[in-house]
Amino acid sequence: MKLFLKRKTHIGVALGLFFANYVLDRVTKYIASVYLKDSEPVRLLKDTILLLYAENTGAFLSLGTHWNIYIKYFVLLIIPLIICIIGLLYVMLKEIKLYRIAIISCIIGGGIGNLVDRLCNEFKVIDFINFGIGRLRTGILNAADLSVTFGAILLMIYETIIKKEKDQNKM
Repeated sequence: MKLFLKRKTHIGVALGLFFANYVLDRVTKYIASVYLKDSEPVRLLKDTILLLYAENTGAFLSLGTHWNIYIKYFVLLIIPLIICIIGLLYVMLKEIKLYRIAIISCIIGGGIGNLVDRLCNEFKVIDFINFGIGRLRTGILNAADLSVTFGAILLMIYETIIKKEKDQNKM
């Protein structure tokens, strides 16, 4: 109980952002499945953004789509789930810096969103967003992918800035 009271802000930030990212992912996937499945793509901003329904049975850019089901469960579900649980516990109970807690919680919230799809939808993750200009386009992705990707980029940027500040203070 003392640990909880001592870290209630950290726990609140972690759980709040985790659930915000998770719920955003679930809601957008539900909307995509209702409004985009079996429909023509929705084109926005002169085709810069395409909204189209897809199901991915692999991981990033369909990696692992044709793997044996046991390997898929282990590599694409069990290991990431363990990492997410340990990561969430770490940010709630050990991490000191709120920016790291916030960013890592967003990454984990997105990760869990895709893991729930894999677990409950025969390994099919719902994707529905494609960005690009002309022939230069991303793969089809979802809100969870955006949480993970932008969270990882933001974490790298912050860590680089913090390292530079520490290096400058040493001089």
